[in-house]
Amino acid sequence: MTMLSRQDHEADWLKSKLELYRQLTLDELIKRVPRHFPNDTLRELILDYPTRGGKGFRPSLCMSTCEAFGGRRSDALNSAVAIELFHNAFLVHDDIEDGSHLRRGLPTLHIRYGIPLAINAGDAMNVLTLRVLLDNFGILGAEKTQRIFEEIDWMVLQSVEGQAIELGWVDRGTWSLQYRDYFRMCLKKTGWYTCITPCRIGAIVGGACIRDVNLFNSFGYHLGLAFQIQDDILNLNGDVQLYGKEAAGDLWEGKRTLMLLHVIHHMTDEERVHIMSILDTPRDDKQEDDIVWILSRMDDLGSIEFAKDVAWRFANHASFILENRLTNIAESEARHFLRHIVDYMVNRQL
Repeated sequence: MTMLSRQDHEADWLKSKLELYRQLTLDELIKRVPRHFPNDTLRELILDYPTRGGKGFRPSLCMSTCEAFGGRRSDALNSAVAIELFHNAFLVHDDIEDGSHLRRGLPTLHIRYGIPLAINAGDAMNVLTLRVLLDNFGILGAEKTQRIFEEIDWMVLQSVEGQAIELGWVDRGTWSLQYRDYFRMCLKKTGWYTCITPCRIGAIVGGACIRDVNLFNSFGYHLGLAFQIQDDILNLNGDVQLYGKEAAGDLWEGKRTLMLLHVIHHMTDEERVHIMSILDTPRDDKQEDDIVWILSRMDDLGSIEFAKDVAWRFANHASFILENRLTNIAESEARHFLRHIVDYMVNRQL
């Protein structure tokens, strides 16, 4: 087998595993949404985002980490469903807060159904997670279930704090930011609920020792930053049919990304004043030509290449932790999955 065909084989294998974990989670999630709501609309809205597709990173990390420590995939399924419900609730509320128009290639929930119904659906998803997590008592026992509740509680707190930081920057027109400020925001907004908590919960369910559970803080931090930077890069030039969101949506929304901070740090003073005035303009008042100009300056100043390099540095550090510090994980298909998901985070195109 040639090197190229081996890489293609590995990529296909990884995607098939992601799809397996995602489908297991989706099937169970659908079962957990009650059919006895006063009308069909609430159930329809709750299931809208989960059934549009998605990559399934979070449940995949949860179940694969559980398996890596010798646990059963089924024992982590309730927790994976809860994390996926929280994820989709965050997306609904995040789309409203950002004024986003597209999610996974279709109109966002609030565009399609209106803001009140969308907010209510997001709230319902958050409430349903509690019922799912309570079912862990009968499967995992009181001690592990309590630990998982504590992990979820911390995850949610970190996520809303991260969202508050990002929204606050936009609301106050904050531009005196360093790269470390962006990294801290990403850790809170994305790192905990995308990578750290799914891995920690999977390790807890799988019976890992405290040392190994805590090692996923560093592994998940570096993996989460690699994921978020790549997500921000895809947002700049993503094809709606492939990426599922409007191209350069972050610029229309004025979000502070690594590429944006880089281009601002390397512009002339005159250009810096101009770009800040563009980005501080309300989304509906921005002009297409202004967005194109920002993208051209990012290209001229190497901002996207800079971000790609940083993403790979984070991914490589995550790999180092997995290979050199998480030594209690035996070679297995689950470890193989964790090994390859690191590269996939920064190689993916959607």
